[in-house]
Amino acid sequence: MTTVSAETKNQGGARVAVQRFGSFLSGMIMPNIPALIAWGIITALFIEVGPFPNEGLATIVGPMIHYLLPILIAMQGGRMIYETRGAVVGAIATIGVIAGSDFIVAQFNATLPEGTDPLGEVHMFIGAMIMGPLGAYAIKALDGLWEGKIKSGFEMLVNMFSAGIGGFLLALAGFYWLAPVINALMDVMGTAVRWLIETNLLPLTSIIIEPAKVFFLNNAINHGVLTPLGIADAAENGKSILFLLEANPGPGLGVLLAFTVFGTGVARATAPGAILIQFLGGIHEVYFPYVLMKPALLLAVVAGGATGVGTNMVFDAGLRAPAAPGSIFAVLLQTASDSYVGVILSVILSAGVTFAVAAVILLSSRKRDLAATEDSFSAAVAKTEANKGKSSSHLANLSSATQVPAQKITNVIFACDAGMGSSAMGASVLRKKIVGAGIEGVTVTNKAVASLPGNADLVITQQQLTDRARAKEPQAVHVSVDSFMNAPEYDDVVTLIRESESKAAGSGSGADGATDSRDSSAGGVSTDTRVRSDSQILTRSQVRIHSGSATQDDALTEAAEILGAAGAVTGEYLSAMKEREATVSTYMGNELAIPHGTNDAKSAVLASALSVTRYDGGVDWSGEKVTFVIGIAGVGDEHLEILSKIAELFSDEAEVAKLKRASSEEELLRLLSAVNAG
Repeated sequence: MTTVSAETKNQGGARVAVQRFGSFLSGMIMPNIPALIAWGIITALFIEVGPFPNEGLATIVGPMIHYLLPILIAMQGGRMIYETRGAVVGAIATIGVIAGSDFIVAQFNATLPEGTDPLGEVHMFIGAMIMGPLGAYAIKALDGLWEGKIKSGFEMLVNMFSAGIGGFLLALAGFYWLAPVINALMDVMGTAVRWLIETNLLPLTSIIIEPAKVFFLNNAINHGVLTPLGIADAAENGKSILFLLEANPGPGLGVLLAFTVFGTGVARATAPGAILIQFLGGIHEVYFPYVLMKPALLLAVVAGGATGVGTNMVFDAGLRAPAAPGSIFAVLLQTASDSYVGVILSVILSAGVTFAVAAVILLSSRKRDLAATEDSFSAAVAKTEANKGKSSSHLANLSSATQVPAQKITNVIFACDAGMGSSAMGASVLRKKIVGAGIEGVTVTNKAVASLPGNADLVITQQQLTDRARAKEPQAVHVSVDSFMNAPEYDDVVTLIRESESKAAGSGSGADGATDSRDSSAGGVSTDTRVRSDSQILTRSQVRIHSGSATQDDALTEAAEILGAAGAVTGEYLSAMKEREATVSTYMGNELAIPHGTNDAKSAVLASALSVTRYDGGVDWSGEKVTFVIGIAGVGDEHLEILSKIAELFSDEAEVAKLKRASSEEELLRLLSAVNAG
């Protein structure tokens, strides 16, 4: 079950900017896919040419596509920036764009000669994706101008009128300024797409789309261009081929089938499982490492993608609404009633062409691949994660191959950058699972990566640290996880330990020579989880609840301030906390982050203390939603003992729900006080 992971670096440049932009667009569109599905079903069933024509119910179709869906998208975009206030102001601003667009179309049609085809409605999806976030940014900036300057008792009055007046002004701006620009832009993009279709050149878009998917640039193309144009096309024609340009699961299926038959090593072993995730689950990212492993395979996916697009053009096939995620089930659910033959054939033929081209490429290098090590595939997985900008459990599982060691596993070490908190909590969770499985004679400790002793049987690290840990413990089995709190790999580790025990017993080797490596140095954690009765690690003044949201920087600053006020750290500790996040995220899972300094920041720690802050509006923690931020400063192992108990609390979703329901800091501290129990 060895996992190889390369250290993911924060890369700048245009590619990362496009990725972030695409992820933001996706964040506005994806939560509203259910509304698009509902619109597609209503359209398919009740319009005049549908199976159940109903003049009354058909009147729902227009308002949904023209008003409801853009406003929902705008509200989601505003909410991502500034919670409910951002959502409301973004929606008000968007209605101005919609009305402005309608006015322009009506004015233009009124000037057309009799008998000329009038312009159709322009649906403001792009306008919503602009005005929603813009409105939120505007009201957030406005609120910042008088924050803390409003007299007590007037806060609600000022908040209501500022949002209303701000929304009014933005609606005017949308009506007069943005609507003409969006209408012109949609006209240009629509004309370009129609030209590609009329000239039978639409399959050439695969030359851009398929490589873009591998480098995670597809969200910007899909949600920024194809989805708005596709929705407008579907509103007019009942379906759109544009929804299938990126979502077709055929090319990914073809690549994975080729590796299943002609691949080698880990890539061949993992390809069948990846097929289930990609084709049935719709998670296309799992096939990207296979393409990156052999860049020539870009030719295969481009050929397959173009074949799928061409097939849909021949059969005039399309979907009623976007298929998200790109599962075969989602594709079939959204397929227009007259398009099943074309859509199904497009998937089959695109998979077949991709398979054929990929087979030639794989066979041409098969001898070389058989002689090579498995590191090339693991490196491709790491490169895919780097392209994505963050780790993924789906990708991590690809590079995992179970290998039961000959000796019994008795010494398991969790390693993190500082050995200060993350690894201690992970060790507590795994220790509980091992005890629950009835396994005895296994020690689970935690250390800093730099302090690994060299005698571990199994080492667990976050993915970005695995290579460093491997250099320290080359003989050990290494397991990489996304987060220490609720990693699904823990169940695999328990199984591996049990299998190693059985294998060792069968071969006659035992654990007599094993040593208990638990200690209190360099991050080791004792099984004694009691905390001294006079401990001041967590007090009422170090517990806070906020009803709103915060940025990650704000949360880090507040945690450092609380720890500083408790006399636990110096002013330099905040920089060390930020440095730690830049290296490896302290997100633990179950809405918990535990920021702390790097191993080099020990001099900034004066005493052991914790800060606990609950943000009911959430914190975007390197792409993960966090509600609880527990800041850590540790001398010796005092804080590790209390973190072990906190880990047990946060590994139980029912306990986390109780913590989220606590109505006051006192109640939250009381619920957390279990960590002080002996």
